Amino acid sequence: MQRTRPPFRADEVGSLLRPPRIKEARAKLETGEISLEELRKIEDSEIEKVVHRQASTGLKLATDGEFRRSWWHFDFLSKLTGCELFHPQEGIQFAGIQTRHEAVRVIGKLDFPDDHPMLEHFRFLKKKCEVAHVTAKMTIPSPSVLHFRGGRKSISKEVYPDIEVFFQDLARTYRKAVKAFYDAGCRYLQLDDTVWAYLCSQDELAKLRERGEAPDNLQEIYARIINYALAERPSDMTVTTHVCRGNFRSTWISSGGYEPVAERLLAGTNYDGYFLEYDSERAGGFEPLRYLPKGNKIVVVGVITSKSGELENKDAIKRRLEEASKYAPLDQLALSPQCGFASTEEGNILTEEEQWAKLRLAVEVAQEVWGK
Repeated sequence: MQRTRPPFRADEVGSLLRPPRIKEARAKLETGEISLEELRKIEDSEIEKVVHRQASTGLKLATDGEFRRSWWHFDFLSKLTGCELFHPQEGIQFAGIQTRHEAVRVIGKLDFPDDHPMLEHFRFLKKKCEVAHVTAKMTIPSPSVLHFRGGRKSISKEVYPDIEVFFQDLARTYRKAVKAFYDAGCRYLQLDDTVWAYLCSQDELAKLRERGEAPDNLQEIYARIINYALAERPSDMTVTTHVCRGNFRSTWISSGGYEPVAERLLAGTNYDGYFLEYDSERAGGFEPLRYLPKGNKIVVVGVITSKSGELENKDAIKRRLEEASKYAPLDQLALSPQCGFASTEEGNILTEEEQWAKLRLAVEVAQEVWGK
């Protein structure tokens, strides 16, 4: 059966390739040729178009493509009370390429501000989705992302001499964020998270230890923070997560199957759905899905890659869904591309038409597997 509430049988992670018009406007803003207000009008126009494009593709949801963002995570995190964007000596290292030298650090007591700009971003999206008759989906980074990437060195010891107090404030900040988005009308929220995949990677765990962090209890800490953040969400709000292995200009960071984290993630965090990447051998097999509790939770299987334009074979996708159903009931599965198409404004290496072909493919396969 198809689903009437998210996550839907054909779904998407969130980010979409930035249209040329937005890229050109951003460049003009940098040189002073246009104002910030003019950029916002262009973003509004392109977001309205992309919402209708998603609807016409057959999706039951739409995001704003993250068109107003430069990064999938820093734009949100840097606007939390107590956080700031800064420029370290190095960027984030992907396979063969490094990002711009930007990061976020904690310099004050954490809180979620009432005027966080992404609340207004969501309100605009919701209005356009109501016209297009699709569900508005909002994506923000998971709380674990704020801690893991920079670790203790990116959290002020003057403000937080006790790291446990930081974790408590982080949990409270996100509980407040979940409520704020609900009050803004959000019924489909996603917390994007690279950390659970990093905890499956021996290379990333080694880097964690090299910078003086102890990974042994992080799963328990992150699950506790997430569950506290979600504990008071109303029953008509769906909250999912996307577990990402890195996505920058079609490259990646981590490798390793989900086995090391699957039980804690699938059975120990109170998400309604899990977008899991399964587009390459780096993700391992479907066996970890055996930890998905019987019931209402959904795993959205990301077997369609967003990293290249080559279109997958329908029968091959169906075979992979059949294989996944050996470990989790087909009724608790759904389908999507494995990641967003532009986790940063640079975007992955494929065309917009190839992107839309991937999303149409997800819709068509979902209809053939679960019915129209």
